[in-house]
Amino acid sequence: MDATQVFEGSRRKLQGIAYRMLGSVHDAEEVVQDAWLRWNEVEHPRELDSPEAWLVTTTSRLALDRLRAAKVRRENYPGLWLPEPLLDESPPTPQDVLERADDISMAFLVLLEQLAPEARAAFLMREVFDASYAEVAQVIGKSEAACRQLVHRAREQLREGRPRQRVSPDVHHQLLSRFATAATQGDFAALRTLLDEDAVLVGDGGGRVPSFGHPLRGGPRIAQLYYATHLRFGAEVRMELARINGQWGLLRFIDGRLESAQSLELEGERIARIHVQRNPEKLARLMTTLDRQQPVTLRSTR
Repeated sequence: MDATQVFEGSRRKLQGIAYRMLGSVHDAEEVVQDAWLRWNEVEHPRELDSPEAWLVTTTSRLALDRLRAAKVRRENYPGLWLPEPLLDESPPTPQDVLERADDISMAFLVLLEQLAPEARAAFLMREVFDASYAEVAQVIGKSEAACRQLVHRAREQLREGRPRQRVSPDVHHQLLSRFATAATQGDFAALRTLLDEDAVLVGDGGGRVPSFGHPLRGGPRIAQLYYATHLRFGAEVRMELARINGQWGLLRFIDGRLESAQSLELEGERIARIHVQRNPEKLARLMTTLDRQQPVTLRSTR
């Protein structure tokens, strides 16, 4: 296997590392391209003990450098920042569901934003991509003992933000279908029933479209927001179920145009948190995916 084949065989994994680190498909692709350039500078790649380990380490280091710079930019981001959503381009296998549902979900990526760049890199390398602590230390620039502490603290911090009651993908799909139907039909009572009293909605407009500058809290207020959208746009609103970041989510179309990608997190059988991506720049790639995707991937609620 030549050097190009080795790299291409690892490309998907490298893309996954960079995306989980950065929450941006564009930035992840640039990191992988930089890793490719570095790979081409290696004189004898076949002599490496583990070419994939070299690629993972290099990609992680490049992503960490970019994340440090991104943290500074995000402090000045207009409004609330959410990751760029990924639309699954093919129906997931049962194994995909088990492997990806937790570590690429929008809720998980938002939790990762709470971590410092070094802690995020250490946690992802160790817990998601099973790198050794020696490899983590090489990327972070700290001792293995220090990296163990980083991973331990990150694990504890993230555990506090995880849902207490998990639900199956089927239950998730059924509840989202009911919510989408209630939203498109303007059934305010049903919306109230499906939303937790303490539900939170976080929206990202990127300063390009209207969005809340702070989280909207309370199930009744969120239900009122969806009801108001129905009153304003009526039959022009269409919601589709789609696989977003490894889990069922909602795509909302207004007058035939994609308006938002919505990821909904459940506590038991009620909706506890909604992440609404409305920034047109972050929806552009998703719309391109929709254009080439088979219609069966989406499930209409109408």
